[in-house]
Amino acid sequence: MRFVIQSRTTGAFLAPNPDDGQPEWVMLLTEAATLDDLETCAQLIEDHTEPFHRPQVIDLDNLYQQANTNG
Repeated sequence: MRFVIQSRTTGAFLAPNPDDGQPEWVMLLTEAATLDDLETCAQLIEDHTEPFHRPQVIDLDNLYQQANTNG
């Protein structure tokens, strides 16, 4: 499984900074960090988001399957 963390407030995605590896918000999905498990997602949300972000976890594999099924 592949997951990304997205802010429902801004639409930005959580991604590692290329300089120091610390998570930061980016606007492009192609720059987002892809995660393999929900436990890591939960830890990143706890450590690196504020409530105003309204973070959500997106399952990219499920999204891809839905896109292929619907059209």
